[in-house]
Amino acid sequence: MENGAVYNETTEPQAKLSRRPFGCTLRHLRGWRLPTKALQAILSLLAVICEEIVEDCIKCGGLYFFEFTSCSAFLLSLLILCVYCTDVYETFGEDKVRTVNSGAMLVIGVCFLLASIVLAATSSGSAVEGAAYAFGFLASCAFLAEIIADHFHSRKQNIDGCSENPGNTQSATENQPLNKQS
Repeated sequence: MENGAVYNETTEPQAKLSRRPFGCTLRHLRGWRLPTKALQAILSLLAVICEEIVEDCIKCGGLYFFEFTSCSAFLLSLLILCVYCTDVYETFGEDKVRTVNSGAMLVIGVCFLLASIVLAATSSGSAVEGAAYAFGFLASCAFLAEIIADHFHSRKQNIDGCSENPGNTQSATENQPLNKQS
């Protein structure tokens, strides 16, 4: 027993987990989700770039609000994209990630839409401001489209996954009286 021969036959070395390059994978972004996430990040970045190019503003409050919203939307969309593409997805779990994603996309979409409306209303009419709020409207549509698509997708899964209750038939034993009368 002292040489450890008893334990050699039953113990196996622990298998090493295969590491992904940079810990990144796209398997959680199948179908329509990957193009939507990429479009959100690209349109948000274009809105930020166009907003930063604006040289003069007459009513700058709308521009500052749009700047904050577009930059926040870009950074949050990148953060959520990183969560979907890394091991953090497995750490938090699918339900929590989808719940946070849905809430964040709704808030970002509504705020981006509001900021785009405010910028369009307070714009001095320059082409760069017009491009900024145009990209803002497109980005807010991309954020809100994901919410709508995710809602219909989850609703379809609920309809497809729910079947009629086959256990609630008259011949089932739980539906029979306890004391049979003969």
